[in-house]
Amino acid sequence: MKKRLFALVLALAMTVALCACGGDKPSDQTADPTNTGSTGEKLTGGTLTVGIAADLDTSLDPHVSSSSAGTREVLFNIYEGLMKPDTEGNLIPAVAESCTVNETADVYTYTLREGVKFHNGADVTVGDVVYSLTRAAGLETGEPLVGEVKGIASVEATDDRTVVVTLKAPDAEFNAYMSVAIIPQDVDPNDSPVGTGPFRFVSHIAQDSVVLEKFDEYWGQGAYLDQVILKVIPDPQTLVMSLRSGAIDLACHLDATQIANMADMTVMEGSSNVIQALYLNHDFAPFADERVRQALCYAVDKQAVIDLAMDGHGTPVGTSMLSTLGRYAMPELADYYKPDVEKAKALLKEAGYENLSFTITVPSNYASHVGTAQVLVEQLKAAGVDAKIDLVDWNTWLTETYQGRNFEATVSGFDSHSLSATGCLARFQSESGKNFINFKNDDYDAAYAAAVSSLNADEQTALFKQCETILAETAANVYLQDMSTFAVMQSDVGGFVYYPALYIMDLATLYRIG
Repeated sequence: MKKRLFALVLALAMTVALCACGGDKPSDQTADPTNTGSTGEKLTGGTLTVGIAADLDTSLDPHVSSSSAGTREVLFNIYEGLMKPDTEGNLIPAVAESCTVNETADVYTYTLREGVKFHNGADVTVGDVVYSLTRAAGLETGEPLVGEVKGIASVEATDDRTVVVTLKAPDAEFNAYMSVAIIPQDVDPNDSPVGTGPFRFVSHIAQDSVVLEKFDEYWGQGAYLDQVILKVIPDPQTLVMSLRSGAIDLACHLDATQIANMADMTVMEGSSNVIQALYLNHDFAPFADERVRQALCYAVDKQAVIDLAMDGHGTPVGTSMLSTLGRYAMPELADYYKPDVEKAKALLKEAGYENLSFTITVPSNYASHVGTAQVLVEQLKAAGVDAKIDLVDWNTWLTETYQGRNFEATVSGFDSHSLSATGCLARFQSESGKNFINFKNDDYDAAYAAAVSSLNADEQTALFKQCETILAETAANVYLQDMSTFAVMQSDVGGFVYYPALYIMDLATLYRIG
C-alpha cells in the first residue's frame, strides 16, 4: 500500500510540476527577436505556399473534425487548448497558465493565462473555457463530441481566471487530452473558425487551397510569416513535381520514394509517429478466425516491406504503440511472428481457407500506403493468398472504410491524438466508436479498463503492455512499421520542426531566409 501511495504521489507531483511550468514556447520553437539565424542569415516573413495531401473536412468544427491530415495540420495553427504539446512530447500550458491536480487525480484546476485573445479580438474568458469543455464532453447533450474527454463529470468556473474540471473517475493521464480546442461561446465554428493560435483562418476553396494569416495579437511568440497558402495536392507525383518546379515551398509526410532529385532543397527525416499496418476487418468472415490472421502475419516479411516500399526507412513494430511513448513501447513484439510461409499455409489449411482471397482498400493519395500494399500482395502470393488492391480517394476511404467499416482489409496508418497510451489503445475496445476493425476481446477490454483506472504508474504501464501483447498474440492486424517521414522545402525556407505526434505542422516556426 505504501508503495502504491508513493507511486501515486510521485506521479501527481510530476504532473503538477509539468502543469505549473512557464507558458513560453520551448527554445527550439521560439522565434529569434533579432530575426537572424544561427549563422547570421536574415530571417523574413512574407508568404509561404505549402502542399498538403488531403483537403479539409466539410466541418471545421475542431470538436467534430475527423482524422483528416489536412484538417488537423491546419487546425493546429488556428486553435489551442488549455495545454499543448512541444517538440519533445511534453505538455506545456497554452490557454492555461498553470494547473494543479488533487491527490486522487480526479479534480484538475486550471488558472487561465491573462491576455489571451480570440482571432475576432475578444478576450478568452472562463465562460469560453467552461463552454468549450462542456460542449466537447457532451455534458448537456449526453453525446461527447471528443471521445477523449468523455470522462469529465463537471466543469465550473470558481472565479474569473480559474476553471475546475471534475472527472467521473481518477485519470492521471487526463492532461494529455487538454489540447481540446478552446472556442468562443458566441461563435459557431462551422460558420467562422475562431481560435487563439498564431494564425487566423481567412478562406477555404474546396479541393484547392486554404489561406491563413498571422494573428498579430497572439499571446505567445508570434509567427514569422505574414501569410500561408496551403495548396491541396492529393496526387503524390503532382506534389513532388510542384516542389521541383517551385510552385510550392514546402511539403511534409513524404516517403523515401518521393525525395529523389531534391539535392538543391532541404530534406529532413523524422518519425511519423504512425503505426502502419494491414488493418483487418474482423467482421469479414475469414478474419474472424484468429488462425487466418496469424497466417497473414507469418506470410509477411515486414523488414522486406520496409526495404522495398520505403527504401529501408522505418522501424518494424508488432503492436499499436508508438515508439515515442517509450514508457509503454514493446519493441520485442516486432519479432512475435517471424516470416514463415509454410506455417502460414498450414494455418490457412487448418482454418479451411487454403484459397483465401480478399481486397485491400488503400487511399490513393498516400504513396507510402499504396507502395506497401503492392509489396504485401506479392508476399501473400507465396502463401497462396490472392489479395487485390482497390485504390480510392481520401474522402471515400474516410467515409466508407473508416467510418462505414465497409471493407475487408486496408493499408493505412494510425497515430495517437494525445500523447498517451490511451491515445494508441482506446480504439480497440469492443464498444469504441473508433474500433473500425471490429476487434472484440474480453481480456483486452478488462486489461484496458484496469489500466485507465489505475493510479499506480508501474501497474498502469504493465496493464497497457498487456493490451499491446493481446493485440500481437491475437494478430488483431498485420503490424508493419512505425513509419519514417520526410519534409522537403526550398533552400530559402527554414524553421521546420518535428513533433512526436502526426499531423502537427507548426507554421509559426517557419520563415524565409532573406
